[in-house]
Order: sequence, then structure tokens, then C-alpha cells
Amino acid sequence: MDKKVVWLRLTDRKRLPVLYIIVPCYNEEKVLPVTSGMFLEKIIRLEAEKKISAGSRILFVNDGSKDATWQIISNLAAQDEHYIGISQSRNRGHQNAVLAGLMEAKDLCDITISIDCDGQDDINAMDAMVDAYLDGCEVVYGVRSNRQTDTFFKRFTAEGFYRLMNWMGVEVVFNHADYRLISSRVLQEFKNFREVNIFLRGMVPLVGFKSTSVYYERAKRLAGESHYPLKKMLALAFDGITSLSVKPIRMIMSLGLIVALLSFVGIIWAVVGEFTGATVSGWASTVCIVCFMGGIQLLCIGVIGEYIGKIYLETKARPRYIISERTYDREQSREDISEN
Repeated sequence: MDKKVVWLRLTDRKRLPVLYIIVPCYNEEKVLPVTSGMFLEKIIRLEAEKKISAGSRILFVNDGSKDATWQIISNLAAQDEHYIGISQSRNRGHQNAVLAGLMEAKDLCDITISIDCDGQDDINAMDAMVDAYLDGCEVVYGVRSNRQTDTFFKRFTAEGFYRLMNWMGVEVVFNHADYRLISSRVLQEFKNFREVNIFLRGMVPLVGFKSTSVYYERAKRLAGESHYPLKKMLALAFDGITSLSVKPIRMIMSLGLIVALLSFVGIIWAVVGEFTGATVSGWASTVCIVCFMGGIQLLCIGVIGEYIGKIYLETKARPRYIISERTYDREQSREDISEN
């Protein structure tokens, strides 16, 4: 697309913006037929209220689903022009699926709103997000006002995670996941973030630009089962920390310094005890100290190894996603935008 056309699209707020709703999907054959109608109803209503352009679309991103998800997306695209879809060549994870949708849409629209397919995020919050964009905000975060629908364990661990991330120096919005509005202007800059290990809720604030938050209540999943068990949640949290903060390595250095100082004190105590004849024979204390030091060393090596592993993956510069199929002609869509 011509750079001048792109710049005009990114800066002109006098006309109605083109909205792309980005919906990552992985084995969502049970819930997709339900929520797809909700997305269509919302986008048509926003068009009727003259908040967005008639060229707005719902972009489903099939993340290598093993069920009938892609077939459902294809059928929806054939039934209504508002539905379009792309399919990844294999499953690459939720974060990469969202990224694929954002990068696919950045040259085709003015604003994107990413939202999960399960219907838990309040779709009506999109109205406030679009209003905030029209008022001049480039990023609008969807933030949960409470966690009443979560179990005590889920609520405790989730809120603890956000506090831990902030303590680690990672700039994240408290109780915000991946429900957000991002303008094309921001996405044009975000494409320069090339890291393979991505944690979007920590990366988007790094881009900057004017932002705000919209608060909503999260409901229960409408159908199907959650694809984010505890194991995946812990993996995402660990990826977020190691991808955006070096504080764990600094903590290891501090721990090493403390242990070294304690060991030095122990050496002095042992020397003094030898000269005063106050030594006590025995092996239990020695074994405990050796085991303690060995555990600390293995822990430190493990954390450092995690960072080295991420560096290894980054140096390979493998693609973060590969799109194998589309339900539409992307080049034709780009030409239509240039003409408009």
C-alpha cells in the first residue's frame, strides 16, 4: 500500500473508522456458532449508529484447530461479507494467533479490537472502546472490574501474577488480558517489535501513544471448555516475566552475594572455633550446607538457562505465525482501501 495513503488513513478521524474484530479460535466448534452471531450483531449496530464504517469486518484466526472450527469459519464467510477468516498452518498458541490477526488487519482497517471467542468478555464494552478512540485514544484496554466469576484460587493467583509482574518492572495493566482496542497507527509501530517470545499485554504498553481503560464484568464461558488450564496459565506467566524483565537474574546475583557473605562469616566462625577448641565433630551440618548450596546453584542455573534458551530462539528468527489459508483475497482488499 502507498505510504501516503496509509498515513492519511491513520491520521484522518473525520470519517468513520474501519473496525476489524480479531477473534482467535482454537477448537471452538461448540461456542463459535453462538458467539459469531453476537459479533455480527454488534458490528452491524455500531455501523447503524454511525460509529464505524460499513467496511468493518470480523476476522477469525484459526489457530490450527483439530475440530470443525475452520469449516465453520469458512461457512460463515460464505454467508455474510462481514465474516472473514485466516488459518494458521499449525497451532502456535493464543498470543501468536492474536498477533497474526493484528498484523493481517493493520493495513486493512483503522482500528482493531481483539477478543476471545468464548463470549466471556462483555461485547458491549466495544461501544466505549470505539468512543474512546474517537476521542483521541490510540489504545483502549478492556479491564475486568471484578473477579466474582473466578474461583478463590484463580482470583488469588491471577491478581498475584499482575502484582508480581509490576514488581518485576513489567508495565502491565492490572486485570487486563487481551481484550483491547489498538489503532492502525499503533500497529504500524508495533510491527517493528520482532521478538519471537511474545507477551502482548506487556508489549503493547511499550509502544506508547495515548491510552485509556474501559471496565467491564466478565461472564462465564457460553459453551465448550476452557483451553487455558493451570499449566498453560503458569507457562504464560513465566514467559511474560522472562520475556520482559531481567529482574530474576539480578535477584540471582543478589542471592549469590548474600550466600557468599554468609559463607564468609561461616569460614571466620570455623577458624575461630579451631583456635579456641570449640569445634564439634559431625557430618549433618556439613551435608545440610552442601545440599542447600547445591539446590541454590541448580535453581540459579535453571533460571539463567531459561534466558539463554530464549536468546537461542530469538537468534533463529523463526516466523511467529504462518498463514496457510484465507477466506478472502487480501490483495483485493488492499486495493479497495487504496481506492477509497
